[in-house]
Amino acid sequence: CSAPSDLMEVARLAAAEVPEVSADEAALRHLLRKRKDTSRAYFDELAGRFGKDYVPGRSWKALAEALIKVLNYKIVADLGAGEGTLAQLLAQRAEKVIAVDLSPKMVEFGQSLATQNGLENLEYRIGDIEDPPIENGSLDLAILSQALHHAEHPQKALDAAFRILKPGGRLIVLDLLQHHFDEARELYADRWLGFSESDLASMLEKSGFLQIETVVADRETAEPRFQTLLGIGVRE
Repeated sequence: CSAPSDLMEVARLAAAEVPEVSADEAALRHLLRKRKDTSRAYFDELAGRFGKDYVPGRSWKALAEALIKVLNYKIVADLGAGEGTLAQLLAQRAEKVIAVDLSPKMVEFGQSLATQNGLENLEYRIGDIEDPPIENGSLDLAILSQALHHAEHPQKALDAAFRILKPGGRLIVLDLLQHHFDEARELYADRWLGFSESDLASMLEKSGFLQIETVVADRETAEPRFQTLLGIGVRE
C-alpha cells in the first residue's frame, strides 16, 4: 500500500466542496486556503476547552508509551501542540521545549498555562507543522501527537521534522490508525482518516529516517473504535 496521495485527496475535496471551479492553479490555491482556514477556525474555537472535549486517539496510554522513549532529551519540539498538555509534561524533564501550533488562540492559551505553571523552559510559537519556525538541525526530539492527520501534506510535515532534528535525533509520531469514520472530517477537522502502519513507515523512510518502528499502541473500546498508531524514526 503506497503513502497517501495528497494530489488525489485535493481532487476528492475539490469535487466535494467546490465542484463549480475549474481545476487550475487558482482554484487549487483557493481550496487549500479554504481547508486551512477551516482547520484553524476549528482549533481556535477549541482553545481553552481541551481536557473537557473528546479528541480521537488522545490516549494517555499511548502518550505514556511515547514518553518512556523521550527521557533525557535536551531540546524537544511538540509539533501541532494544541494547548500543549504534552509539551508541559515534556517540560518537566527536557532542557527546552518548543510547542508549535497554527492557531494563535491555542498558542496564547498554551503560553498562559506555561506561565501559570512556572515553565520557563517551554516556548510556544505560531507555525505550520509543514514548515515549523525552528532552526534546522537543532532538536534532539520532535513529536507529532495526533497532528499528522491534520496536515495538508503529511509527507512535508515529516520532511520538516527530519530537517529540524540533529543527527541522532528522534521523531515520535502518535496518530490514528487508518479508519473509515468519515464524519471525523467535519467533527474534528481531520484531513486524513489516519494512516496504515505501512503508509507511515514508507513516509518516514522517504523523509530519510532510519531505525523505523511502527506499532498499534492503543485501541479504544467505544465506537468508532479509533486505534492509536505509534511510529518512531531516527535521523542518522
